[in-house]
Amino acid sequence: MGAAGVASAVLPSALAPSTAKAEVRYLEGVEVKSVRSANDKIRIGLIGTGGMGIGDVQTALGVPGVEIVAAADLYTGRLERAKELWGNQLFTTRDYREILNRSDVDVIINATVDHWHAQISIDALKAGKHVYCEKPMVKFVEEGHEVIKAQNQYKKVFQVGSQYVSSIIHKKAGELIRQGVIGEINFAEAQIDRHDALGAWQYTIPLDAGPDTVDWDTYLGKVKKPPFDAKQFFRWRNYQDFGTGAAGDLYVHLLSMLHFVTGSKGPTRVMSTGGIRYWKDGRDVPDVNIGMFDYPQSKEHSAFNLTLRTNLVSGGGDNYLFRIVGSEGDISIGWDNLVLRRTPFPEAPGLSLGSFPTAMQEKLKEAHAKQYPARPAMEEPKELIYRTPKDYKGDRFEHFYNFFDSIRNGKPVVEDAVFGLRACGPTLACNISYYENRIVEWDPEKMIIKK
Repeated sequence: MGAAGVASAVLPSALAPSTAKAEVRYLEGVEVKSVRSANDKIRIGLIGTGGMGIGDVQTALGVPGVEIVAAADLYTGRLERAKELWGNQLFTTRDYREILNRSDVDVIINATVDHWHAQISIDALKAGKHVYCEKPMVKFVEEGHEVIKAQNQYKKVFQVGSQYVSSIIHKKAGELIRQGVIGEINFAEAQIDRHDALGAWQYTIPLDAGPDTVDWDTYLGKVKKPPFDAKQFFRWRNYQDFGTGAAGDLYVHLLSMLHFVTGSKGPTRVMSTGGIRYWKDGRDVPDVNIGMFDYPQSKEHSAFNLTLRTNLVSGGGDNYLFRIVGSEGDISIGWDNLVLRRTPFPEAPGLSLGSFPTAMQEKLKEAHAKQYPARPAMEEPKELIYRTPKDYKGDRFEHFYNFFDSIRNGKPVVEDAVFGLRACGPTLACNISYYENRIVEWDPEKMIIKK
């Protein structure tokens, strides 16, 4: 599509204020109220009451008709905190299976350490519970296929918790890309830089951490049996045995967003490099990581390349970038805004005339003008910004709303188990590439690592 056509046919409807207003109505909860009966309660059991689990529940409770009735964690202090937040009537336990056996639990929020995601999700689905599982969906690709099998077998709603895909900003980006506003995709890039200890997973360790307050043996699961180590429990993201490093924690968000806005099923080749540059604190996952991904042509998009970067040693403060570049322009996506720049790539070869005689220069100009007629002038504006409405409740709220709406009304979730594996599989391949120093081939259709 030419630049003039984009300006006149697409942009006014794509970014007009009236579109934002129509979505605000949805975001204000009108549909939430209209689809729920007075006694239509959804009752949550939380497994993993750390920072992410607490944040998930607090957001979920903002959706009408939702309440929490039970919580499980392997550290007693977090169970105490759960009662402080949600009342002494809350059932708490160290054994997540006790929650799965409760008839008053409809939904499980699985906010545990990565190496427990698959087992708890499968057990919950088998127990007849709907599941909201934090990202990455699994620690190993093979586990992903088991989760998909369980979702299909037990017919319960399963949603992965990479909440950015539910953002109104990413929905708008997907609309613009499908309308051809930036032409064919050539390249995409994303980065997350952090400049603080918590961002680098140096989480606080409570003073009473020890074998008496932490169920270390259960936590280890199938992992080898080292002696108790508070750092490996409370700072688990730093260790391969329990987490998935920068790729599983952060790249999975970026790949989820990219797949959502482009309709892609994933890359075919994955390469990764990096190292431990600053946080030499015993961790065995890199604090600087760079990933490169080859995306093949599909019916949804042209072939393109993707680069990702995670930098936990930033010298310039926190920074976030998600940018998609096409033949007609690019889209940059922020936390609460989208910037569309229309910069069509030249169709004609350049004219470098200075080294030729004057007569030849004139002949070349004339021939060039005949062969490559000038494009119509691009209508203004060449840059447009779309922002979230003032009363927007955020992508995490929208993600939970979508999840509960699916439970109540059978609407599809935006991030089921297949989507979850297609997002986290390439990140797991990224880790293999880093540790084994090789290119990894990924099959986005079969969702397997080829070699």
